[in-house]
Amino acid sequence: MPSTAISANVAAVDPGALRQAFGTFVTGVTVITTHDTDGNPRGMTANSFTSVSLDPPLLLVCVGKSAASYTAFASTEQFAVNLLHEGQVDVSGTFASKSPDKFHTVNHDTVHTGAPILTDSLTWFDCSVHQRIEAGDHLVLIGQVRAFGTSPKLPLCFCRGRYANIQDPLPASWLDSHKMIIGYLIEAGDAILFRADGQGGWTLPVAGKRKGFIDAGDSSLPVELESTFLYSAFDVDDTDPGYLIYRAQLGPFDAELPDTLRFFPLDALPIEQMPVNELRSVVRRYARERQNQQFGIYTGSAASGRIAMLENAPL
Repeated sequence: MPSTAISANVAAVDPGALRQAFGTFVTGVTVITTHDTDGNPRGMTANSFTSVSLDPPLLLVCVGKSAASYTAFASTEQFAVNLLHEGQVDVSGTFASKSPDKFHTVNHDTVHTGAPILTDSLTWFDCSVHQRIEAGDHLVLIGQVRAFGTSPKLPLCFCRGRYANIQDPLPASWLDSHKMIIGYLIEAGDAILFRADGQGGWTLPVAGKRKGFIDAGDSSLPVELESTFLYSAFDVDDTDPGYLIYRAQLGPFDAELPDTLRFFPLDALPIEQMPVNELRSVVRRYARERQNQQFGIYTGSAASGRIAMLENAPL
């Protein structure tokens, strides 16, 4: 039978029934955010979100052409997708409304592109626009992920026109922050403190059992918490703990440094004697930034991540 005859005999699709059918697919809940041409933050609740590609890193969201924020998303060059957690039903409701003060009730910040990031969300993706596609009464917005962050909270779900929750324990391969190794870049004058690894090499000193102290073998040494800032945070792989590296200074102490600890001058750091590749990279970067008097914070994995530079970072 000719295709024209088929199309002529097909009954029109009921939009209401189709919406209900689409609604049986369980989704997460997102708030997509950007700025309009006047620089004002704009955002809306959406559940039409999916990952697209890992190489390059792409995702997509669909923006209804009837949405109040449609014009902003249709013209922007950057946007963010914020996945909500189970405690953010009120946030979903706020951004689904026509309230002019949506951003006054949530914590938000900028990370890479300048798009507003909801900092308390389950997961966020900071994107530049990769492609726009007109699709019926929606605009398909494909974004290239420039930065992202996530947390171990449970997601907020949506199904059959109402919110839903799941009870799914975090997989064992997802490391909690308390399993991260805390290390320190401790500087005195033009030298950095290293700890002997017991195998003829050197590594960065790590946190002791007491808060604000580093492990010094049979003893511990105090750290001045007031002068401490996070310098690098990264995962090594799915099974080993990652690292949180802080820039710090030693507090006052009476005894001499134990043999396991030694200050090395910046021009003679034992980088090649460090057994962990990732820590070697951290120390190399620190020495370079120390010379330029400009510091950044690295976040990511052992393979990739990003550096956010600190303006006028004090020593």
